[in-house]
Amino acid sequence: MSSMSRARRWQSFVRTETGSAALLLAAVAAALIWANVAPHAYEAVWRTHLYIGLGSHELSLDLHEWINAGLMSLFFFLVGLEARREFDMGELRDRRWVVLSGIAGLASMVVPALIYVAFNAGHPSVHGWGVAMSTDTAFALGILVLFGSRLPASLRAFMLSISVVDDLVALLVIALFYSDDIHVPALLVALAALGMIVGLRLLGVRRALYCAVLSVVVWVALHEAGVDPVVTGLAVGALVIAYPASRGDLERASGLFRLFREQPTAELQREAAQGLAAAISPNDRLEQLFLPWVSLVIVPLFALANAGIPLSAEKLGDAFTSPITLGILCGFVVGKVIGVVGSMAAARWLTKGRLRPNVGWGAVTAGGAIAGAAFTVSLLIASLAFEGAELEQARIGILSTLVGAFVLSWGVSGLISLLPPERRARALLGDSEPLTDLAVAVDPRHDRVRGPEHAVVTLVEYGDFECPYCGQAETAVRDLLGHEADVRYVWRHLPLTDVHPRAQLAAEAAEAAAEQDMFWPMHDLLMDRQPALTPRDLLRYADELGLDMARFRKDLERHRGARRIAEDVDSADLSGVSGTPTFFVNGRRHHGAYDIKSLSAAVDQARQRAMATRA
Repeated sequence: MSSMSRARRWQSFVRTETGSAALLLAAVAAALIWANVAPHAYEAVWRTHLYIGLGSHELSLDLHEWINAGLMSLFFFLVGLEARREFDMGELRDRRWVVLSGIAGLASMVVPALIYVAFNAGHPSVHGWGVAMSTDTAFALGILVLFGSRLPASLRAFMLSISVVDDLVALLVIALFYSDDIHVPALLVALAALGMIVGLRLLGVRRALYCAVLSVVVWVALHEAGVDPVVTGLAVGALVIAYPASRGDLERASGLFRLFREQPTAELQREAAQGLAAAISPNDRLEQLFLPWVSLVIVPLFALANAGIPLSAEKLGDAFTSPITLGILCGFVVGKVIGVVGSMAAARWLTKGRLRPNVGWGAVTAGGAIAGAAFTVSLLIASLAFEGAELEQARIGILSTLVGAFVLSWGVSGLISLLPPERRARALLGDSEPLTDLAVAVDPRHDRVRGPEHAVVTLVEYGDFECPYCGQAETAVRDLLGHEADVRYVWRHLPLTDVHPRAQLAAEAAEAAAEQDMFWPMHDLLMDRQPALTPRDLLRYADELGLDMARFRKDLERHRGARRIAEDVDSADLSGVSGTPTFFVNGRRHHGAYDIKSLSAAVDQARQRAMATRA
C-alpha cells in the first residue's frame, strides 16, 4: 500500500465519529495508566506554567488551563459549526424541531441535575450539580456509530440537535455559576467584539482573519472578565453560515481554473484558488480545516490532561459509596432517558401532536440512553467545582457513565431489534413526515421513470452523460433495480456544460430518442460509451437502436429536447443541486457515497420509513 493511500485511510479514520471516540478512549486509558504509574510526574506536567505577553500585559496559565480554556474553545467552535449547518441545511430547517430539541435538551440536563441534588442534599458537594448535566458529543456519536446497523441514520441529527442545546446551556452554567467574580468592563469589551463579528457577517465580509482576531479579543476579554472563555468557540461557530455550493459559483470557479490552465501565472493561480474557496460555504471550509486537529490532537489531549485518576480498591470503594459518584452516574444513566423521553412525550401531548420527534419512540429512548455518556464538559465543570478527593470521585463517576451509557444503549437497541418488522420500523422511524429536499415532485407523465409506477421507494438522479462519476453510479443503480422490486428510478438531466462540453448534445440525443419511445435504450448506450459523444457518435447510436434516422437527425438539429432539459435544470436549481450525480431517495437528498452498498442502505431506510408511516 502506498504512503498516500495509507494517509488517506488514516485521515478518513480520524474524520469519523468512530475514529474520534477510539482516540479519545485511548487517551483516557493512557491518562489512567500514567496517573497510576507516575502520579507526581502526571501532575507536574499539567501544572507547568506558560505565558504570552505584550509589553506590560501578560496572560499566564498552567498547561492544564491552556488546554481546558484555550484549545477546547476550538472543540466548541466545531460544535457551533455543525449546529449552524443543521440549522441551515439539516433537520433543524424544521423550526418546530428546533423548539422540540430545545425542550428535550433542557429537560435532559435538568432531570440529571435534580437526581444529583437528591443524592447530595445536605452535603457541601451539592454545589457540583453542574457536573451531572452535559452529554459528551464525541463519545455519544461514537456509541451511535457502533449501533448504526440497529438504529436509524436520522438519529444522528436528533443527537446533534440535543447536544448543541446541551453544550450551550452547560457553557452558560459555567459562565454564571462556576466562574469568578464578573469584571463588567472586560465583559462589555467581549460583547462589543462579538457584536463586531456579527456585523461583519451581516455585511458579507468573508475575510477569516478579521473574525479570527476578534475571536481572540472575545476570548481574552471573557477570561479577564472572570467568565470561562470556552463559550467563545460555540458563539462564533454558530455565526458561520452553511449553504450548498451553487451551480453559478462552481461554473465561475471552473472558468477561473481554465484561465489558469491556459496561462499559469501566480496572479491567475491566486484568483483560481480564491474562486474555488468561494464556491464552498465558510462553514464547510472551516470544519475541514479544524476537524482533524480537534479529533486527532485537542480532544485526546484534553482527555489525557483530565482523566488521570490514581485508582485503588480503597478509592473505588469510597467513590461508589460517595453521593458525588452515585449522583453523577445515576443522573446520566437514568436521568437522561427520563429527561429526553418524558419531555418529548409531554410536548407532543400538550401540543396535540404538532411537536413530535422526527424518529420513533424506540429511537428516542435509545438516544436518551446514548446521551448518558459524559466526559468533556463534565470534566471541565468538575475541575472548577471540586478539588482533591471530591474531584477524584467526580472523575470516577464521569468515566463510569461511559460504561453505563454503552450497556444501556446496547440493551435498548437489542430489545428494539427483537420486535416484528413493522413494529420495529415504527419504533425506530416514527410516523412524522420527513422533510423533503426535492423541490419538484416526480410526475410519471413528465419524468423519465424506470420501474413500477406505484413503487414504495423512488430514487431520483440528477446527472449528465459525460460525467464519469455518473457512469460509476450507473452500475450501482442497475444492480439496485435488478434486486429491488419495489424501487423506481427517475433520471433528470443536469448537463454541466462548463466541464462536460458534450453533455448538452448527448442529453438532447436522449430526448430525441424519447420522441420514438427509446429513451432508456439510448440512456444506457450513452452511459456505457461516455468517451464517444460527438454528433457522429450520437447518430451511430441512433442507427444502432433502429431509430427513424431522418426524424432523429431533425429533432437533434432543431434542439427539440432543449426545453425539456432546461426544465430539469431549473428543478435542480430549486433543489440546491450543483453537481452530478446527485441522488434523492423518496424526496430526501442522499449525502453518502453512491456505491451499491450505500444506495441500498438509503433505499432500505426509506422503505422502513414508508412501512412505519403505513403501520
